[in-house]
Amino acid sequence: MKPEELVQALMKMYKETQEGKLKWKLVVQTTEGNEEKYTVQEDGQEWTVDECYVSYDCEYRGEEFCMISYEMIKNSGAQVRTMNYIFLPPLGVRLFSLHTLLEHSVKADAVLVSQVHALWVLLMQIAKKGSGQVELSVTQADVSVEEDI
Repeated sequence: MKPEELVQALMKMYKETQEGKLKWKLVVQTTEGNEEKYTVQEDGQEWTVDECYVSYDCEYRGEEFCMISYEMIKNSGAQVRTMNYIFLPPLGVRLFSLHTLLEHSVKADAVLVSQVHALWVLLMQIAKKGSGQVELSVTQADVSVEEDI
């Protein structure tokens, strides 16, 4: 699927979610709460690295939809750098592994990343209400920074 097609689909899903028509299952794996942090040296600075995978699953127009996002966040003092990937894996692939998911990547331009973020924010608002429209599972992960991204 082309990025612009995915943006259009996500916009429709966003609207249908707001209307209560879609139920979502979110699986989040993140290093954000880890006590021990992975660090890298870049540009003469030490950067602390966090990773976050999110699997978004729902039934959309009679078919199962799955999208996985990956964000690497690097912090050095007040500076923050992020790298984002979006994947549309086949139904049998639900591993949080860049090597496994890369062949299913969709070019993540700023518009697509923004639309995925907007969906995330909406789903978190709904999850906080406890309506059952969003099933959320969050687990801690080890940093698995891939050097050959």
